[in-house]
Amino acid sequence: MNSAPTTHISSSTAIGAVLLSSFLFAACAEEPAPKPPRPVKAMEISAPSEFTEGSLPGRARAGQEVNLSFRVSGQLQEFPVSVGDKVNTGTSLAMLDPSDFQQLVNSTQSQMQAAQAGFRRAEADYERLLNVQREDPGATSQRAVDFALSARDQARSAVSALEATVQTARDRLSYTELKAPFNSEVAETYVENFQTVVAMQPILRLVDSTSIEMTVSVPENRIGYADYVASITVTFDALPGIEIPASIKEIGREATQATRTFPLTLIMDQPENGEILAGMAGDATFQVRLPESAGRTGITIPAAAAFAGADIKVTNVWVIDGSTNTLSRRQIEVGEVTTSGLLVTSGLEPGEWIVTAGTHSLSDGQEVSIVDSGDAQ
Repeated sequence: MNSAPTTHISSSTAIGAVLLSSFLFAACAEEPAPKPPRPVKAMEISAPSEFTEGSLPGRARAGQEVNLSFRVSGQLQEFPVSVGDKVNTGTSLAMLDPSDFQQLVNSTQSQMQAAQAGFRRAEADYERLLNVQREDPGATSQRAVDFALSARDQARSAVSALEATVQTARDRLSYTELKAPFNSEVAETYVENFQTVVAMQPILRLVDSTSIEMTVSVPENRIGYADYVASITVTFDALPGIEIPASIKEIGREATQATRTFPLTLIMDQPENGEILAGMAGDATFQVRLPESAGRTGITIPAAAAFAGADIKVTNVWVIDGSTNTLSRRQIEVGEVTTSGLLVTSGLEPGEWIVTAGTHSLSDGQEVSIVDSGDAQ
């Protein structure tokens, strides 16, 4: 009777199998995890025509406004104005007790007059000695003439110094009165009459509301179109149905660090059928027309979004595939450099997303995630 065949496994074979399985298990366990998507800043491309009309919020303020204070200290003697009073240029608004300042003017003037009299005597003495010397050289010494000349010059210096002191005293006397620097309205008062105040302490606030200003924050990818604004209309929540035409007064040349927006200051007149008060919230609507002849039509992107490859004459951007969140290099044609970046004349379409920073450290096919976004127009 035949017995079943017996399989013999050597110890070395068994050990090898165990080591191989352990190696394979360790290799599987130590396989590196896939890299997480690279965070990038990006923006969506919008059609240039969308900026032909858009609105931005802002808050009204007076065209001119100022806090007035005295340049000297003293006790208020006159304070004839109240909040809401309308005043004209040069109107007296407040006055300190001028007694001490007037006394200082009087005393310095007396000292100056005495110095002027001393100068006249010294000059007369010098002229007399000089004439004597000319007529009879032996009648007086050169030392006496030089002494008289020195005395005259010292007297003249004393007069000059006192004239400056008198002018300073007169200036300080004039500082005891506050006058309106422009036609305005008293918006606020900070002290009471007969109160003792110190130099540079706020006394009252004036505003000129005949013209109104409003500052809006323009995104960095739109500020370049400010030169092509055809019209601006401002509306305020407190004045429904009233549209006020406005114009650009000032364009900020530096973006804020927090919001990356540029301040654009508008100015407008008071409407006939309402009154804009400082602090009112409103919206400014811009109509923009980009002429073909200007050669600036196109899509504006930040300068940092563009980069050159091996061919420095070719300009590229990184386009993000919306379905896979991966990057692809795209060649673009650019026009002028504006205050907001580059004008792209071809190569990008509305709705596409592009990377706007860190372009030189990216690669084709790399997976990314958007951490900061905006729109380009």
